[in-house]
Amino acid sequence: MSKWRSAMSGVPQGSISGPALFNIFVGNRDSGIECTLSKFANDTKLCGVVNTLEGKDAIQRDLDRLEWWARVNRVKFNKAKCKVLHVGQGNPQHNYSRGREWIESSLAKKDLGVWLMRSSA
Repeated sequence: MSKWRSAMSGVPQGSISGPALFNIFVGNRDSGIECTLSKFANDTKLCGVVNTLEGKDAIQRDLDRLEWWARVNRVKFNKAKCKVLHVGQGNPQHNYSRGREWIESSLAKKDLGVWLMRSSA
């Protein structure tokens, strides 16, 4: 049996159990989410249709749920990377918040090598 060693955080590189434990830890991140939540490694994307006020409210509720999940699980989302990208013609371009802070809007986002551009209003 291996000896106990103290660790500040993280999982040793090359660990077999690391990815499995990470998946178990973040597996409930989408619990109660109404909109589309995409998870890939350490990246999370929330997407929804906002052609009604109910759509805007659903996205905000999901953002609130994700903030709650992060607080309960002592995980921090990178606020600098958290942006809103409004797509589609006639998009009302609502404002959204994470906790007490407004989320900045972005003109474009590169996702897996593909650039997504903001629609013109």
